Amino acid sequence: MSEKASTVEAHSRGRHAAESQPREFHSAEPRSTEPHSTKGAYVTGGEFTRDTNYIEDRITRDGTPGPNGEPGWPAEPGRYRLIAARACPWANRTVIVRRLLGLEDAISLGQPGPTHDARSWTFDLDADGKDPVLGIERLQEAYFRRFPDYPRGITVPAVVEVASGAVVTNNYPQITLDFSTEWTDFHRPGAPQLYPEHLRAEIDSVNKRVFTEVNNGVYRCGFAGSQEAYDAAYTRLWNAMDWLEERLSGQRYLVGDSITEADVRLFTTLARFDAVYHGHFKCNRNKLTEMPALWGYARDLFQTPGFGDTIDFVQIKQHYYIVHEDINPTQIVPAGPELSGWLTAHGRESLGGSPFGQGTPPGPVRAGEEVAPGHGAG
Repeated sequence: MSEKASTVEAHSRGRHAAESQPREFHSAEPRSTEPHSTKGAYVTGGEFTRDTNYIEDRITRDGTPGPNGEPGWPAEPGRYRLIAARACPWANRTVIVRRLLGLEDAISLGQPGPTHDARSWTFDLDADGKDPVLGIERLQEAYFRRFPDYPRGITVPAVVEVASGAVVTNNYPQITLDFSTEWTDFHRPGAPQLYPEHLRAEIDSVNKRVFTEVNNGVYRCGFAGSQEAYDAAYTRLWNAMDWLEERLSGQRYLVGDSITEADVRLFTTLARFDAVYHGHFKCNRNKLTEMPALWGYARDLFQTPGFGDTIDFVQIKQHYYIVHEDINPTQIVPAGPELSGWLTAHGRESLGGSPFGQGTPPGPVRAGEEVAPGHGAG
């Protein structure tokens, strides 16, 4: 392994190793310019095991290293660009938190299109197929700018330094926590407390189970390479979904009386459940709409500013059904499901609590960052 690759490996060991970056690509020759298919890149036999390696650099208040020695970069407005595809649930989390906290002026947003090949996410929705700030066609270019022989998947979300054009971090579980705790000088007035100190232990505990059993659980079902692996994954997923149904029958939010990081992490999976995971990933014991508490909870969040206004159902379906050729070789994108139910009354107010606690909702979606007409639930 080269010195650069060794640096990547060293950065990949941190306190969030249990929640790994999704392996969207398997690129043995990352600098190849030949066209690549994604076919066969996801189901590789037996149980799906998620890669646990990231670039562990942290963006901290004053650039100090993280507690495990992770290299630190200072939180400076205008210095970084968040690259987050609308289709990806892990990237969607960062977009929601950025919006809830009002960090739009501090951190710009680039959004690749919903599909990619085995090499990289591409900016095919932008003029001339290039990100308007970084001037690159592929996110891969930002990774190679920092690590010329980067050996792993080119993943979103990623934070890129604008001046150098080099990736800083793709450690998505830490990115949102740092938005909440290290970027406070740039939060909007009335920004909610998504990771309050007195609830962190409970949030971390809930997040661990939600990630292993639900966020990643749907992928274990969808990418299972044997009947045995699928059956085990399916059982684990629905045990956790039943636990969530029971928990949310008596409380409005996962932890405490207002929205926290835990709700953001669960929501992006629920938003994709009936549209993708139920059929495409064979998570089909029942639909989300058939679980009263979870469906009410999901609608409550969807109708809260900062959540549903980031959800692009068209791009979500295009990503999964087109990119996963080994699961859906025809690449036909389904027309359903019916989406108007997301806007129906949920009645969750009767459980108490308030979305933003002592804070206020975010304002309108930033111009240019809106979900395209016809792509949402309206």
